[in-house]
Amino acid sequence: MGIHYDYKSTRSAKLMEKQAKREKKLAEKKAKRLAKEGPSKEEIKDKTLDTSKPITLDFLTNPNKE
Repeated sequence: MGIHYDYKSTRSAKLMEKQAKREKKLAEKKAKRLAKEGPSKEEIKDKTLDTSKPITLDFLTNPNKE
C-alpha cells in the first residue's frame, strides 16, 4: 500500500513538472518558428509611404532613394 500513498503525495509535483516541460517545449517551438519566418510584419509595415508628405516626380524617379 506504500505505492498508492506515495502516488497521491507526489501527484501535484509531477503535474507541475509535466506542465513546465510542456510550456518549455512550446516556447522552443515558437522561437524556432519565429526564427524561421524571418522579419516580422511590423518591420515590413515601416516601409510604407508617409501620407503627410506629397509625392513628387523626384521621389518617383530617383534611383538612389532609401
